[in-house]
Amino acid sequence: MPGGRRAARAAAPGPHDLLVRVEAVAVNPVDHKVRRNDDPGGRPKVLGWDAAGTVVAVGDQVELFEVGDEVYYAGAIDRPGTNAQYHLVEESIVGPKPATLSFTDAAALPLTSLTAWEGLFERLGLREGEAGRETGTLLVTAAAGGVGAMVAQLARALTDLTVIGTASRPESVEFARRMGVAHTVDHHRPLSRQVAGIAPGGLDHVFSTAGTDRNLSAYADMLKPFGGIVAIDDFGPVEIGLLKSKSISFHWELMFTRSLHRTPDRARQHHILTRVAGLVDRGALTTTATTDLGTINAAHLREAHRILESGSAIGKITLTGF
Repeated sequence: MPGGRRAARAAAPGPHDLLVRVEAVAVNPVDHKVRRNDDPGGRPKVLGWDAAGTVVAVGDQVELFEVGDEVYYAGAIDRPGTNAQYHLVEESIVGPKPATLSFTDAAALPLTSLTAWEGLFERLGLREGEAGRETGTLLVTAAAGGVGAMVAQLARALTDLTVIGTASRPESVEFARRMGVAHTVDHHRPLSRQVAGIAPGGLDHVFSTAGTDRNLSAYADMLKPFGGIVAIDDFGPVEIGLLKSKSISFHWELMFTRSLHRTPDRARQHHILTRVAGLVDRGALTTTATTDLGTINAAHLREAHRILESGSAIGKITLTGF
């Protein structure tokens, strides 16, 4: 489709939808997990849950955006993904693109920003902002990954937490520290002794982006009484009873929950993305984009999936234009 008018006629937005001309996308672990595990039954399935672009048409009940607005968002897991020239998305989960970022740099932020924000300030219930900022110690695993890097940045910008991040390679350690991690520990070595050397009084919170099942015993050991864990990874049965004696709380975070279950507060994601954009434009947050593979096509998407599945990615992988 060469233009927005033809796109709008071909894919008319629903009452609360935006039709977005996609300018850039980012690739996340959810993309390759869906590719591997979801059987579309012979029907075409579009992957991709991060985008930045320009609104080219709006539904007749849209209130937040107008044609021509530049936006960024992560979309919904139960609708077609963003790896397309034009994409329909409900306005309530879309934010205004940070004015100071390119489409490419903005596309790296939505999914991880929402995951980090919801995990920190909604699941763990941490205080943020100028009044009564949260103090204590937070451990985040895979701190050089997309979510870990946003957890570190938000904690640095909006709390007084001391952030300890796991990272094992010199380049991932350097990136994690640039994102706001104060101390790093090696996730290939036992965590408890390393963390004890940094925080002898124990941890207050854990943001577990990976390895929750194999690290749960260490979390129980390292956390103070009444501490909290929020996890985003996938794993089988674990010994949750390990947390009982310290009254440690355990929380799940999935940023698709609001759109998937159409919760009444799903516009909260619009407000979070708007807040994140403001923090970026003030210089308090920065993009986590590190590698742009070129135009959005099948070959480049396959390479992005390969890199993510190798476990070697730092920050976010993006693709730009068609």
